[in-house]
Amino acid sequence: MMLDTSKNILIVGLGLIGGSYAKALRKLGFKISAITLKQEDIDYAVQNGIIDEGFTEPSEEVIGKAELIIFALYPKIFMEWIEKYQKFFKPGTVLTDVTGVKSSVVYEIQDMLRPDVEFIAAHPMAGKEVYGVQNSDPKIFHGANYIVTPTEKNSESAIADCLELGRLMGFERVSVLTPEKHDEMIGFVSQLTHCIAVSLMNCYDGEKLQDYTGDSFRDLTRIARINDEMWSELFLLNKDTLLEQMDKFLSEFGKLRNTLENGDRETMREMMRVSTARRALFDKK
Repeated sequence: MMLDTSKNILIVGLGLIGGSYAKALRKLGFKISAITLKQEDIDYAVQNGIIDEGFTEPSEEVIGKAELIIFALYPKIFMEWIEKYQKFFKPGTVLTDVTGVKSSVVYEIQDMLRPDVEFIAAHPMAGKEVYGVQNSDPKIFHGANYIVTPTEKNSESAIADCLELGRLMGFERVSVLTPEKHDEMIGFVSQLTHCIAVSLMNCYDGEKLQDYTGDSFRDLTRIARINDEMWSELFLLNKDTLLEQMDKFLSEFGKLRNTLENGDRETMREMMRVSTARRALFDKK
């Protein structure tokens, strides 16, 4: 199956991910429009061939001609946007997103949405420690994971189109999860890891630490350069799941601490052997 390149695509939110979607899809021949807050981002995107046209204000004319709308907004702004502007959607329009949490977003939007349009949620597991359309790059999708989170309200055709969208943009693995399973998984592999990196960077404020660290510290704290506005919102929207994952981590960390305190080298080594075996599954063949 191949998405029809004659479809008009509208991207709402032209930052790093929205801009990377635009670059990937326009290269495939899609006509791309965008709505975003700053005129300078529109100007940059048009001048660099990232989009065909862009606007800083939503309007019936712009929204009404879109057949596929991709939302690259913070979750709460996304929900407010749908509530305010869905009256402009063309009947039959398919909506998707890039939001990092699902259970607290998907059902609420599907419940408020008009019956003649459809929202199929997705999460591109890609990014950088820099922001803005100026740093957009579809190469961040290569080798990355893309997750579609349908509900019983989704049609087979919309699910298929959303999966195809991920494949077309170059994601290595395209998967399907329930919103609940997605949030459980993301709480562990993404949100918990950001919590650990933030905590580690808050542990020590010694001068010129950067002059003495090795690759292990740099690798472990790469994601500590964090967008506090976005990630604090994501953490709170997935609060119960993230707290559960943090408690599991604290339990394992406490176990490792106890082996050190008690001189229990064999248990320490066994934890390291389990860690090594599980991490090996992530290595490229």
